[in-house]
Amino acid sequence: MGHRRRRCKRQLLQMARYLYRWLSGTLIEASIEEDGELSTVCYRPEGLDPLLQQTKFTRRELQILYRGFKNECPNGVVDEATFKFIYAQFFPQGDSSTYAHFLFEAFDTNKNGTVSFEDFVTGMSVILRGSVTEKLNWAFNLYDLNKDGFITREEMTDIMRSIYDMMGTCTYPCMQKDAPKEHVENFFQKMDKNNDGVVTIEEFLESCQMDENIMQSMHLFDNVI
Repeated sequence: MGHRRRRCKRQLLQMARYLYRWLSGTLIEASIEEDGELSTVCYRPEGLDPLLQQTKFTRRELQILYRGFKNECPNGVVDEATFKFIYAQFFPQGDSSTYAHFLFEAFDTNKNGTVSFEDFVTGMSVILRGSVTEKLNWAFNLYDLNKDGFITREEMTDIMRSIYDMMGTCTYPCMQKDAPKEHVENFFQKMDKNNDGVVTIEEFLESCQMDENIMQSMHLFDNVI
């Protein structure tokens, strides 16, 4: 079990690095140190200033990210099919399509079926460099599939099933049919403080901040870039 968990963790880290490098165009060489290289970056300075305030990326990083984004997505947006394709590369032993759909929905803040450069870097900033509270709020939004401010058993069951489908044999060599349901029950026993059948953001934050394992996982991507 410990070996499988370490393997899954390595895959998640690789996936996060790939997402950053794909977006930044550094799937070629990860170090662009010379100022002369930055002069070739095509971007709109007036568009970067708001992102400097909204994210925790530097101007240099935003320039590189924007160049890579435009190279990969000349029309300026990422559609869901492309997003799913990226995810599928890292989970060939499973089916990542449903989880990638949920994740895409979390990035698609305008709910227009596409993820813009601003959407993506804002989300990546939280995931990679946000505070614990910011990361937990982002995770809650991911799990709250219909965005009504509550996580229901049905929503968490859909999330867990998608994770099990995505991880495939990495998580369970012999799939246990009831495993997602058991995880959901454990989740609600821990999180649903007033036993009303839903988890609020307040309950979620309080429970997560008291859980040592969850707190450690919040720092999983701290050194990705």
